[in-house]
Amino acid sequence: MNAGVQIAAAPQPVRLKFEIGARTLLSVRRLLVRVPLTLAEARDGLAPALPSLGDDADGYIVTSLPENQMAALAAGGGGLLPFVRQRYTRYYLDFAGSYDGWFASLSSNARQGLRRKAKKIAAASEGTLDVRRFRTAGELAAFHPVARAISATTYQERLLGSGLPEGADFLRTMAALAEADQARAWLLYIAGEPAAYLYCPIHGDTVIYAYVGHDPKFNDWSPGAVLQLEAMQDLFGEGRFAAFDFTEGEGQHKRQFATGGVECVDLLLLRPTLANRGLMAALGGFNGAVALAKRLVQGAGLAGWAKRVRRGG
Repeated sequence: MNAGVQIAAAPQPVRLKFEIGARTLLSVRRLLVRVPLTLAEARDGLAPALPSLGDDADGYIVTSLPENQMAALAAGGGGLLPFVRQRYTRYYLDFAGSYDGWFASLSSNARQGLRRKAKKIAAASEGTLDVRRFRTAGELAAFHPVARAISATTYQERLLGSGLPEGADFLRTMAALAEADQARAWLLYIAGEPAAYLYCPIHGDTVIYAYVGHDPKFNDWSPGAVLQLEAMQDLFGEGRFAAFDFTEGEGQHKRQFATGGVECVDLLLLRPTLANRGLMAALGGFNGAVALAKRLVQGAGLAGWAKRVRRGG
């Protein structure tokens, strides 16, 4: 066990969702102690030390746990019920080497596609990419309302509730990070109109892929991929970072840009009550049915249509 992981033992409300894609059909609330692993901890391949569980907690949720550590952590859970909430690769990009070397490592199709998309966007913006960069507290204060307006249009915010936050606490945190030179942000404009944003806090020498989105009316332009490429060039150019952490979850752009990844799970460890046993059985059955339906849809060649339905398009 990695005794260096420091986790607050206070439980937090977590909604365990019955969902199809981005659409939540039902959720069940549990009070869980969060045990999130950083990218460095996931790459180390060690399981975390679990804090003591108070009487008011229903269990733990361990995120970015290396999959090869799941059995050992579950076995040491003191009779708690294990349930895999999701499996994914936690992708990352190492900043060793140069931007040109990294870009050359991408597939020829990826390089050609990115160049073509960037050229198309530049042509609509008087021949140059209109990318605006933000780093200081004053710059990020100007970035935030523009990015918030973009975020309000995205499916991440409409369906997942994971858009760029707008509360005073977030603004204070963003300003404090900027004062410590621990935040970066970018906006991409197309023909003078804000089209995409990216906001990344920095933890130590790791840049975190925290909030990203683009206005859906620019879907055909792939503004997010073009903006991500510009951000990578900037970050390579600074020469001070070790890695870019794409965080939890899958995504084509993550696979495309990453230099490596760790096979991870989000693991629930719940008290063995009758209600929790029933909940886990229901979630397992529902997830299995959704996975079967997904395979059938893909086999019938309807994956694109199903994606639009899930996102409300």
